[in-house]
Amino acid sequence: MNSPRHKPIELGQDCDATLIPSGQRTMLRAGERVVVTQALGGNITVQTEHGHLARISSEDASSLGLDGGPDDEGTKSLGPFELERVFEQLKTVFDPEIPINVVDLGLIYACEAQLLADGSHRVEIKMSMTAPGCGMGDILKEDARTRVQKVPGVSEVDVELVWDPPWDQSRLTDAARLELGLY
Repeated sequence: MNSPRHKPIELGQDCDATLIPSGQRTMLRAGERVVVTQALGGNITVQTEHGHLARISSEDASSLGLDGGPDDEGTKSLGPFELERVFEQLKTVFDPEIPINVVDLGLIYACEAQLLADGSHRVEIKMSMTAPGCGMGDILKEDARTRVQKVPGVSEVDVELVWDPPWDQSRLTDAARLELGLY
């Protein structure tokens, strides 16, 4: 995705957005100036003129004058089922405030696949958020479900938000610690 990070952009048209961290839907209006803070996993995080963070989907990237990039959410990849491919897809789901994917943030507590009678798989994921009050939980849960649904051989995906044990920084991978400067 082509992204001029940290440069003010005037919205060319109204676009739907989700306020971060509340998860509340809002409309950003044409002419409003925003600054792109990250563009990862097909979504764009912007800071509004009023200092709020908002997430804009790739479908609305044109409002920012940006190319939304390839959108293959509706396309199922080919090949046999492999649990590793589930994790590859989960690594394309990013926290909208922290430029780290949900796997490296340690938000995926469990991921299991069950073979179904028809030969396809049901994938069950237990996922947490960095804070229990995060309003983005259902949004990131749906991102994870949608991405995992693209894995070959997956016919069902269940993503459950869990809060026990509470997330803490010990769950970060080494890659996430390095990215966040926590070494």
